[in-house]
Amino acid sequence: MSTPRVIQAEPSVNHDLFVTFDDGQKRIFSMLPYLQYPAFAPLKDLGLFSKARVAHGTVVWTEEIDISPDTLYLAGKPI
Repeated sequence: MSTPRVIQAEPSVNHDLFVTFDDGQKRIFSMLPYLQYPAFAPLKDLGLFSKARVAHGTVVWTEEIDISPDTLYLAGKPI
């Protein structure tokens, strides 16, 4: 069984993502713990974080910054 794909993502000013998956699940995912890692550190800038968009079934910000849909689904809290 594969993880559902992201179909919608909305960033918030407190570094949360409101994510909707193609199985109908909606989850809230906090990026705060991930901002300590070099790959995600640029997202501390809310201007960049607010540019979150859906591509290829997950959330991306730039060509270099994206996050696994597995992480979003498994670590996200159902809403």
